[in-house]
Amino acid sequence: MILYLVRHGKDDETVRGGWSDQPLTAEGICQAEAMSITMTERNIRHIYSSDLPRAMQTAEILAEKLQLPVVPLNQFREVNNGDLAGMKNEEALVRYPGLFWNQLEWEQCYPNGESPKQFYERIYAMWMIFSQKLLVKKENAVLVTHGGVIHVIRSILENRLYSNQTKQRNSNHFTALLSYTAPGQQRW
Repeated sequence: MILYLVRHGKDDETVRGGWSDQPLTAEGICQAEAMSITMTERNIRHIYSSDLPRAMQTAEILAEKLQLPVVPLNQFREVNNGDLAGMKNEEALVRYPGLFWNQLEWEQCYPNGESPKQFYERIYAMWMIFSQKLLVKKENAVLVTHGGVIHVIRSILENRLYSNQTKQRNSNHFTALLSYTAPGQQRW
């Protein structure tokens, strides 16, 4: 069984992402279409997605290609950046100077949003439930989500300390392949 972790296609980089309702850009749509072509021969049986528009749009493009439904999972949303969600970058720099994800302390929250600790705990809890359900299904699946979520999942699977201050290197439509090993080992 294989799980493909897919980061959504490109969205508007002139606004703060997080829980914004920004859709994909034209380039992001092209990226999602290209990714969907590469997935046609992979025996995908289930598509799951963050319920934020840019992830759902990416998942729906894949779903149309594979003729499968998309199961939205709001627990796999990107970090809740509260008041900054969807705010133009220029405005955020004026209203919240120096407030960036990689500058937050572990328990420091975005205004009306999450802290790195809360984000990690949300994703960790959901990953434990989600991965066990996948093991029961024993079928290939795709999870369309966000760079921050993929960063947390990878830290869990690689058994390393998660930090919001670690640089992530996930491009748009980044795909990670997670293969379930022998049943007795219970490891991805």
